[in-house]
Amino acid sequence: MIRFFRRLNRYVPKASIVFYFIGIAALAVYLFCIASSAFADFINIYVSSVFRALNAHLTGWIPFSLAEFILISAPVTIVCAVVITAKRSMRGNRYFIRCVTGLLSVVVLIASMFVFTFGAGYRVPTIDRKLGIAREKVSAEELAATMDIVIDRLNELAPEVIYAEGLGSVRPYSHKETVELCLESYAKLSEQHPFIQKLDAPVKQIMLSDYMTYTHISGVYTFFTGEANLNTNYPYFVNVYTTAHEMAHQRGIARENEANFLAYLVCIGSDDPYMQYSGYLNMYEYLASPLYSASPSLYSKTIERLDQRVRYDLHCYSEFFDKYRDNAAAEVSDAVNNTYLVLQGTEGSKSYGMVVDLAVAYHLREQP
Repeated sequence: MIRFFRRLNRYVPKASIVFYFIGIAALAVYLFCIASSAFADFINIYVSSVFRALNAHLTGWIPFSLAEFILISAPVTIVCAVVITAKRSMRGNRYFIRCVTGLLSVVVLIASMFVFTFGAGYRVPTIDRKLGIAREKVSAEELAATMDIVIDRLNELAPEVIYAEGLGSVRPYSHKETVELCLESYAKLSEQHPFIQKLDAPVKQIMLSDYMTYTHISGVYTFFTGEANLNTNYPYFVNVYTTAHEMAHQRGIARENEANFLAYLVCIGSDDPYMQYSGYLNMYEYLASPLYSASPSLYSKTIERLDQRVRYDLHCYSEFFDKYRDNAAAEVSDAVNNTYLVLQGTEGSKSYGMVVDLAVAYHLREQP
């Protein structure tokens, strides 16, 4: 055996051998997660949570997004790797093979990190079961009833919200304070639902947010750095909600529809009026299109009650988004995102609409 490893080390670096063994273990864990949602839940709660917290704390002290820095420097890193590989190959085939196997082992390690930090979250029991919500088919009348609840709350909150001409609603505090408010709300939710991980970590602001907006991505969680990243270019009510959404991913809520719904609960469960407003306004947008598709007449009747100030906020958002609405970057981003979601066993981008089912079930269950 020792002789075998010595021979193997001639073509594969020692560290890479370790990475490949980690990759084999990760593959086994992932296959078990696919086969058993209970096993996936165990891994997500008791194993992945440790790695997520470790990564978040290791990078949390860095004042900028490490993930963004890695992405920006990727072209230079790739060129350097190619140059080093080319130089090593000139020394002989053995050195070339060592470079290739070394580089591949890094890819294997990153894939393993995904499994051990985040991947299991896609295979756990759905959040409606964990929250005790009975999710069923939604009728047009139920959509309208839920929209009525959301509109009533928006109308109640509108007088407490600051609106600026040409901008819409204004967040009355800093990004850091937004994170603190989200942490407070998450702490309350985790007391009620222990499957929600307790974690105190920042949300990083993306420096190239304007460019990122062309991809229609308002935020992203990077499992390999443990960072929740925010596109700050979006309007304030979107930023607040997205902050809560990315923090959900940071706590192991992997599926997009579930992170959306948890972000909604975090926002409306806050004591802060603008947090609540952001939650309800984002839910209004989720509900509007399905309600219109189900019954245009009910849609028209329901939304006519919406406060003019809230309508103005939505108008400002539409005008803001016109610049970024149609472009190739968004199409590529959506295609890549959809493929990724499908590979994780979800319904792709369409699964984002499932948050509507959760919201309807949640609010109708709460009604006497």
